[in-house]
This record gives sequence, C-alpha cells and structure tokens, in this order.
Amino acid sequence: MAKKMSKIRRGELQKAFLKAVIASGEKGIHFDAAMTEIEKNCQLTDYEKSLNPAGDVRWKVFMCFGVIGFYKFGYAVREKNVFWITEEGRRLAELSPSDLRNELKKRWDEREAAEVDEDDEGVNPVNAPSEPGIYLEAPSYLQNERTVFKRVDYDLAGLLHYIDIGDIGLPDIQRPFVWSSSDVRDLFDSMYRGFPVGYLLFWSNSGIEGTRFVGTIEKTRKIPHLLIVDGQQRLTSLYAVFRGQKVFDDNYKEKQIEIAFRPRDGKFEVCDAAIRKDPEYIANISELWASQKSSWTLVNDFLKKLEAKRTLDDKQKETISHNLDRLFDLQKYPFTALEISASVEEEQAADIFVRINSKGEKLNQGDFILTLLSVFWDEGRKEIELFCRNSRVPMQGAKSSPFNHFIWPDPDHLLRVEVAIGFYRGRLKTVYQLLRGKDLETGHVSEEKRSQQFGILKEAQKVVLDLNNWHGFFNCLIGAGFRSRELVSSDICLIYCYAMYLIGKTKFLLSDEQLQRVIGRYFFAASISNRYAGSFESTIESDLNRIKDLASATDFIAVLEKIIADTMTGDFWSITLPNELNSSSARNPAFYSYLASQNKLGVMVLFSKNRKIFDMLDPTVRSNRKALEKHHLFPRTWLEEEGVTDLKLINQVANFSLIDWGTNGDISDTSPREYVPEMKKQFTSEAWSKMCGSHALPEGWETMPYDEFLAQRRKLMAQIIKQGFESIQ
Repeated sequence: MAKKMSKIRRGELQKAFLKAVIASGEKGIHFDAAMTEIEKNCQLTDYEKSLNPAGDVRWKVFMCFGVIGFYKFGYAVREKNVFWITEEGRRLAELSPSDLRNELKKRWDEREAAEVDEDDEGVNPVNAPSEPGIYLEAPSYLQNERTVFKRVDYDLAGLLHYIDIGDIGLPDIQRPFVWSSSDVRDLFDSMYRGFPVGYLLFWSNSGIEGTRFVGTIEKTRKIPHLLIVDGQQRLTSLYAVFRGQKVFDDNYKEKQIEIAFRPRDGKFEVCDAAIRKDPEYIANISELWASQKSSWTLVNDFLKKLEAKRTLDDKQKETISHNLDRLFDLQKYPFTALEISASVEEEQAADIFVRINSKGEKLNQGDFILTLLSVFWDEGRKEIELFCRNSRVPMQGAKSSPFNHFIWPDPDHLLRVEVAIGFYRGRLKTVYQLLRGKDLETGHVSEEKRSQQFGILKEAQKVVLDLNNWHGFFNCLIGAGFRSRELVSSDICLIYCYAMYLIGKTKFLLSDEQLQRVIGRYFFAASISNRYAGSFESTIESDLNRIKDLASATDFIAVLEKIIADTMTGDFWSITLPNELNSSSARNPAFYSYLASQNKLGVMVLFSKNRKIFDMLDPTVRSNRKALEKHHLFPRTWLEEEGVTDLKLINQVANFSLIDWGTNGDISDTSPREYVPEMKKQFTSEAWSKMCGSHALPEGWETMPYDEFLAQRRKLMAQIIKQGFESIQ
C-alpha cells in the first residue's frame, strides 16, 4: 500500500470537505458530520485509514489541519466547529485538487511573507486528535535525581479507584471538560482495538489548596495525592462512562455521556433515539458497570433479549460473547503515567502544562493566560469563568446578572477585552509574555514586572465585568437595530467593539448619548465590513495604537468616525454592498445589517399592517420568534418548475423577506404573479407603495424575470441599509 498521501490526494480530500459544506446549505455542517461524508464518498486507502505513532487516524489528522486555510482565508465561515460556505469557497471547490492545493499554498505563503503569523496563536485545529501526550520515555541515564518525574504504570480499574477515593484530582490550571460525545466514542473504540491512547502526566501534590475532584461522588481523601496535568479529557471521559457521572460541557451545562455498543461487530456509537430502540445495541454501556452483575450474567441477559427478536446461531452467540468480554476487559487497559515530583512548584507545573499543550496547538494564548491566572491570581480566573457561566442562563430571582441575548462569552473573549483596555494590545501572545513578567525590550523576567502587569489586568477586569458597562454596551447595539445574537455575524467583532465602548466610557468619559451614537455606528460599520475577520489581532492592535495616546473625547470620536468614513465610502453603498448581497450564505453580514436597518427604521413585517419587525424579533418573547419566518419571495418550488434549480440562486439573500408564519403558509409555493395581487387588495395604493419601499421591493417586482429582480433588489437593500445606518443618533 502507498506510504504517503500525495499532494493531489490531499487536495481531493479538501475538495470533498468543501463539497460537503456546500451540500449542507444554510444550516451548515459540523466538522464531524463532514468527516462522515468524506469517509462515505471517498475511497480511503489502507494507509490513510491506518494509525500514526500517536494512535490517530492519518487522514483525519490531515483534515484537522487541512481545513484551517478555508476559514482563515475566507473560503468558509466557522463557528463552534460548524462550517458555512462563502462565494470564494464555492469557487475554490470547482478547482482541480492540484489547483486547490496551489491556491491554498499561495495564500499561506503570502501570509508568511507579510509576517502576520503572530495571529496564529489563536488557530485551533478542528477536532484535533487525542490530547498531545508525551510519547517518549526518559532514557535510562536520566532516571535519576536530575529529572523531576518518574514513570508509573496503572490499569484503568486502578485509575478509576484512585479517582473514586479522591487520590487523583485536578489542579486549577486545568481547563473545563471540552470533549464531544463523539470524541469519547473514539477513545473507547481505540482502547477496544488495543490502540495506544497516549501517556498521562500527573503532579505529586504536597498539600496545595485550590484543587478539584473528578466527578461528584463523595471522596475519602480531602486533598488529592496526584493532580492531572495532561490527560484530563481522557480520564474525565472514562470516569463519566464507567461511573455514569454527568459532566459540564463548554457551555457550562450538565450532560450525560451515553456511548452505545453493538456486540455483533464491536462497534461503538453515540447513543440516539434510533439506537435506543435497536435490540442489537447496548444503548448506554455505563449501565453494564452500574448493574453490579457478573459479565457472565450480563452476556446471557443480552443474548436472551436479542434472541427474542431474532434467531442466533452458535457462531453469532460466540462472537457476541467474545466482544462483550473484550468490552468488560477494558478495565484492565494499561496506562503509563509520568509523575512530576512534589518538589516542583505551581509556577513550574503551569509552565510544563503550557509547553505540553502548545506543541499540539490545541490551546490558544487565552488558555495560557488563564493558566497564569490560576497560579498568580486564581480569584480573577474564577471571576471570569463565573461571569461566562452566568451569561448563558437567566439567574432566578437575581436583580442583575451578565445574562444577555447577544453573546455567550468564553473566558478568551473577556481576556481579549481586558488586554485591549489595560495594555492597548491585540496580540494575546505578547500579553502572555508581559504577564509572565518579561520586559519586551530587554527580555528580562522579574517578579516585580509581573506584579505590575497583573495590577493593570486586575483594574481592567473590574471594568470589563462591571454589569452596568456590560449591559450599557448592549443598549448601543439595540440602538443600532441589532436586536439579538441572531443578527450578530461575529463574536470577535462584538467583543472588540465592547473594548472601544469601555475606552470611550472610562478613559474619555463619553456620555451615554455619545456612546449610543458612536459605538452603534462603529459596530454597524465593523460588522458589515468584516473588519475583525482574518488577522483580527493585527487589526485591533492597529486600531488601539491610533487611540492610546489621544488626549480628548473629541479626538477619540474623530478617530472612530474616520475608520467609519474610510469604510462607508460612496462606492461602498453603490457597488461594494450590492455585491456583498449577491450571496446565499446564511450568515451574511450585509443581510444581518439589512434586517438591523429595518429594525432601526421601524419597518412593518411584510404584508402586515400593525406588526413591526423589531417587536417580532424581540428575543425575550419566544412565541414571536416562532411566528416570524424568512420567506422566499419567489418560492423555491415555483423557481424549480421554471428551470431555476441551483440552490445558491434560489437561496439568494435578496430573495428573502421576514413574514408572518401564517402568511407564509398561505402563500406556500404560489407564484408572486398570483399571490401579490391578493395581498395588494388589503392595502391602499399609498400603503402598498410604502411597504414595498421599506422592504426594498422594486415596482412591479412580482412580474420581473428572477435575475432582474435580484439585481434591482440588491441595490434597494443597500439603500435601506444606508438609511438605517444614517439614522443612528
């Protein structure tokens, strides 16, 4: 079999990924689902399906890194591992595999030549494989007093026991559990097949406070003997399944991991409704260990249950029994751990943690800064994490909380704001060095310098987490027409605009009225122009450099208005913006700005006399959200009958308008030539003309050829956006 993946083959897999994203349409596709499509549609070679020395599937490892260029260079939009295609991405997907690779290489070369790779510390390869463990043992000549670790072998049952009694715990430098259920499934599959899953790294604890236990079972020990430095995700996954324990996901919500197993062929799956009904599966393998029954009893119980549904021959019974025995034997799976000496101080342990994780690029610079906070200002880290948690769920009976309808911030988001207003920096890599106490000019690291920089960060955090500031900023967005997160195309853009809001309020003492206007306009301009896409750290640092030495509020406003003016040129409204609206992307910033403008202008819902879009998009009223739909002005079925079958033409944003759910049902697949005259009867001529104008509908649009309608409406939508923007006062 081939011993490597050729350039063309890599291009074929990347092209298959883009095709999967395109096929997903407006809903987008999760990275894991795209991988499934590639596996289904591409005939993978034995080499591609084989494992590398770290125990990871070769083709999947390539794809984890092979998709980075797609969202770095604007071929796709990525949010929480879900991808949407862009027009540039559609073009790229039509190239040959070789040309596709060449174009990506060219973009990477250009990026390197421009020396913007300092932003890459935020690159997080999608679903990167198993945690970067330490895959080399220390040579024998190092197994002495010069090393700070020793090697210890465990079986899984022993590790679970030590977690049960509290002998193994977590230091506060560790991050929350972030693995998906599919990651846990793959871990079990690897162990079942006898594949290696990496070393563990422990730290002998000498009574350090601030540790955490794994799981919620009452522990015998009050302080863990060993702390997990590397291997948290693996051990937490195994403990959750073997003990049936719930975990908190990255949205701070409690969830139960349910892994299913099919004994006839040894296949693991994430449990779903269909699997629960399928007698071939053990729907949740946690129940096997929770039952306290012997393996012999459980095997026989399963065979009896399955035989009630279908006949089994002796060979099938033997296979099922054998595979179930292998599943039970996972408790004997061997692990090797490297234990760091108790003499190592917390700062050194944090440094080891950062070095290990930085090699695999699984953590970004925000995670490393959080590690420093755990060591030098643990209270600050906990404040950030609590703020993020409370932003997601309304607090019952609380007078005030960070909960909002715009963003569920991660600690990384809040840190970016803190370093922006505290240090006027955008590159977290630089701030990480500052917080370590490094003098950027001399390279010297000192405790005095570190203390000074942490003092700046602490003051900045007070401002960032102040609820009056937090909700005051969201009022600026509402004032600009952006009603909720459904109209926010970029969390990074929102976060950096929050930084500008705080600088304007705390340094230049702008009034609420002044902030409402200038920050509302700035967010509008930054959002519609994708200002903070791509090399966003370089962009925000450049913006911060322009304002850090300003002396007055007038100068601050002037700089922001200059940025706005440089964006919103005459050509922008007449040429650039209509071109941006030539899109079928579900997350088109121009279309979001169009809806925001309709909100700002008080536009009625299409074909309605008394319901405003602004009120119907109120995120606090759930029923309203269900009552409003995006309507195809030229219905899909009718267009297909007319010969328009390309989904990217059918789903053009210029073919959409917000409409009452009931009205949308009445129209259904009817031609606009048919349904528009009926709608017209409900309105006076003046009212109809006004309604069409507020929805960017050209006169006589219902009888226009479809392509002419799209072209004219894009221009009118751009004018609506301009009116909305200019109305921000």
